[in-house]
Amino acid sequence: MNRPSLILAPGKDKAVLRRHPWIFSGAVRKCIGNPQEGDIVDVFSADGHWMAAGHYQDETIICKVLSFDTPDVDPVSHPEFWRNRIHQAVEYRRRMGLLDSPHTNVFRMVHAEGDFMPGLVADYYNGALVLQCHSVGMHRTLDLIAQLFTQELPLQAIFDKSSATLPGGGATDGYIFGSDRPEWDICEDGNKMMINFFEGQKTGFFVDQRENRHLVSTLSQGRRVLNCFGYTGGFSLGALRGGASYVETVDISKKAIDLCNRNVQLNFGSDAPHKGVVADVLQYLDTVSDQFDVIILDPPAFAKSHRHLQQGLKGYRNINQKAMEKIRPGGILLTFSCSQAVSRDDFQTMCFTAAANAHRQVRIVRQLPHAIDHPVSIYHPEGEYLKGLMLYVE
Repeated sequence: MNRPSLILAPGKDKAVLRRHPWIFSGAVRKCIGNPQEGDIVDVFSADGHWMAAGHYQDETIICKVLSFDTPDVDPVSHPEFWRNRIHQAVEYRRRMGLLDSPHTNVFRMVHAEGDFMPGLVADYYNGALVLQCHSVGMHRTLDLIAQLFTQELPLQAIFDKSSATLPGGGATDGYIFGSDRPEWDICEDGNKMMINFFEGQKTGFFVDQRENRHLVSTLSQGRRVLNCFGYTGGFSLGALRGGASYVETVDISKKAIDLCNRNVQLNFGSDAPHKGVVADVLQYLDTVSDQFDVIILDPPAFAKSHRHLQQGLKGYRNINQKAMEKIRPGGILLTFSCSQAVSRDDFQTMCFTAAANAHRQVRIVRQLPHAIDHPVSIYHPEGEYLKGLMLYVE
């Protein structure tokens, strides 16, 4: 086998032995063969033993490992490696009952490291698959991945949405297989929604909150609900489905609120007890009194890296403190962070500070992780990026 390789420095192989899928540049003593961005490289210990194979990156994470068991990962010469990985991902969703649900036809099909395919996210939308690559190496493999998925599933379309995650990497958003209609209709927990792959955030929708949106539906009977950072209204639809007396959705994006209003009308008609508000959430919370029984805070990632952790935690604290000050006594606050840099302990400590500053009695009811279609490799705890708490505020 004649391809580039990374030679680890002495004593720097412990993470690889623990099957952690990220190799950092500081662990590499020598690079042989002048690898380019996206190339497959072999990883050797300081004494010359083969340890792993993965995609090379000219970044702090210099290699994302594809396999610790075999060097045969090249998509041209060994497509069966990729066929097995994709088959395993599909079978996991089948085993979890996601492929046969009569009420839900949207879920994550590949969760990067959680499905042992670092750099790849694939979301399923009612017969369409949206692929998003977070590495050049994975994007180079996209044609094979798409072909293999069509052999596993009766897909009507595959969409590549990698331009935002590979800036400068030559990716262009668009259909690479099948139907090219501008919008796609989906159903989650009985709620119908319209998804635009070109304009929607992430792959078009935030599929990781499905189970938490269902939780909101069980808490909303006869309640007044405020959905902050509401995007296209997933939590709002859950609240209305659960019998909320009134729901307000707040987002700074007019386009998101317009689509939210459209989704509400699609499911509950034009006279639904719902109001969409285009506003900055923190400023809007200043105008709220204690008229809401349930408040949802699902903001974008405030801390996109560890370098921005403290600034991000301050942003989370500000909105949580304001929500705790404003919620009705006996109210329920569901609060989230999708920042990978924010640990579960960081998030809980932030909520403690917010509660103390708000001078409210607050109890933790339960932790709120992402849904079962987002499995986390036991070797890669960083994959548990979504942190959430259900809080009871007296």
